[in-house]
Amino acid sequence: MSSATRKPAPDATRRSEKSRRAIYDAALALVGEVGYPKTTIEGIAARAGVGKQTIYRWWSSKADVLMEAFLDLAEQANEQAGGEPGDHALPDTGDLAADLKLVLRATVDELLDPRFEVPSRALAAEGVVNEEMGRTVVARLLEPSLQLYADRLRAAQDAGHVRPDVDPRIALELVVSPLAQRWLQRTGPISHEYTDTLVDYALYGLVPR
Repeated sequence: MSSATRKPAPDATRRSEKSRRAIYDAALALVGEVGYPKTTIEGIAARAGVGKQTIYRWWSSKADVLMEAFLDLAEQANEQAGGEPGDHALPDTGDLAADLKLVLRATVDELLDPRFEVPSRALAAEGVVNEEMGRTVVARLLEPSLQLYADRLRAAQDAGHVRPDVDPRIALELVVSPLAQRWLQRTGPISHEYTDTLVDYALYGLVPR
């Protein structure tokens, strides 16, 4: 066969990335449709159009697949919002209220996006009854995000914008936890206006000034 008619060698990297993306999408879709307990490696493989050995070559369990799929989804959301890949620090413009409102508004948008909401609810529900899964979700998905809030609040303390005696880990819960509870239990609608109000209440208090 001449060089003019010789077929190019397949791009293994591109093929692997395509398969990985299909597996992420399949895992998130399945857990949202049938729940975590009924999601299987075999089901993910069939949905993604790959062999199950392909999945086992990259991950040891369905939990690992789902965690990576969520992290990838978060990375995509960050890039779509204009962030740099791998850059997840909260903005620091010197205006703590504005920075928190910006991030929480983006969080609301994410929570209302069916791509994120449906599988998130399925994993959250599983984490309540499955202690091991609950710990995994906290360690791999929640804790890194909470740490970013704590870091931003510590920077505000260093700048004199937050009292030095405030515990950042407790303070961040004043804005993050009400949003999570309202979203998870559907006790009320979530919106940009809602999270803006949370920030104002948390930073400026409830009593007359």
